[in-house]
Amino acid sequence: MKRLYYLDYLKVALTVLVVFHHAAIPYSPGGEWAYTTSHPEEMMPWIWHFLSTNASFFMGLFFLISGYFVPRSFDGQGFVTFLRKKLVRLGIPVLLITILLTALTGQLEVGHMWYVEGLLVLCILYALIRLVVKPIKAACPLTFEGLLMVALLTGVGGQMIRQVSPQDNWIWLLGFIKMEPAHYLQYVVMFVMGVLAYRFQWLEKMSNTMGTVALAIGVAFAVGNYLRNDGAWNLLVVQWFGIYETLLCVFLCFGLLWLFRVCANRPNTFMNWCARQAYGAYIVHLFVLLGIQFATDGIVMPGIVKFLMIAIVATVLSFVLTYLLRLIPGVKKVL
Repeated sequence: MKRLYYLDYLKVALTVLVVFHHAAIPYSPGGEWAYTTSHPEEMMPWIWHFLSTNASFFMGLFFLISGYFVPRSFDGQGFVTFLRKKLVRLGIPVLLITILLTALTGQLEVGHMWYVEGLLVLCILYALIRLVVKPIKAACPLTFEGLLMVALLTGVGGQMIRQVSPQDNWIWLLGFIKMEPAHYLQYVVMFVMGVLAYRFQWLEKMSNTMGTVALAIGVAFAVGNYLRNDGAWNLLVVQWFGIYETLLCVFLCFGLLWLFRVCANRPNTFMNWCARQAYGAYIVHLFVLLGIQFATDGIVMPGIVKFLMIAIVATVLSFVLTYLLRLIPGVKKVL
């Protein structure tokens, strides 16, 4: 199977977006983050549009891309080797970061590693299922109607979950799995969609028409989320946001997959280097970002300027730090 460069590059873009997302939270009224600016004039009330739109799709796309590679790994490695490698690659970082954050905060905390922890759980479940279920061999084409059905069913499920567990309500499932119920159904479905995308070759076979339509719909929902403020449109979106953001997620994700496949599926030295550091950059960016945010708190400047400056510097340092860490013998097996 030849290298799918566009998936590597899309993961790099998502990792950068995660850093920018976390860099913006301290300047959003009501945002929950370990650092909050000491200067009210740096607050950007409008930045919630950026945060809300990101949260609607970017982690779902992470789960989809990760799910895409899981069947290939299991088929080539088998149950024991697959689990061993996942426990090393995913389990060790989760354990180390959890120990560090718990020591710093004085309470059990996994932080941003909830995604890696959740991915590890889904990989284990996939491996257990494959012990009794053979790979799907039948053909199943990707259709607009199919995407719409998946989005609506997932959205309705998410809407119902939000009635008892609203967005941003985090819980500890079984006492050690950190999850946000409002979004978790979306993440599980997107992981499964990634698995099916590999089995049925959806990404390779997605037509230009299908990709264009999916991207246009996803962008339209994203723009609609940016345009809402007060008024009837905002009330409508807020009332049905579980469904709205799932439609945004499913169509924008497949649209972006098509766009990157068409425009970025070729080797690039710089992007290949970034792709090798992306996973580690996701892990270390929390500490890099908080260090910069606290260090620059005494510098007062327009919120948008400070946010962009910190986000760019933190992104560069996170990738460079990961590169240096990977020079240490044995670290590449984990990062």
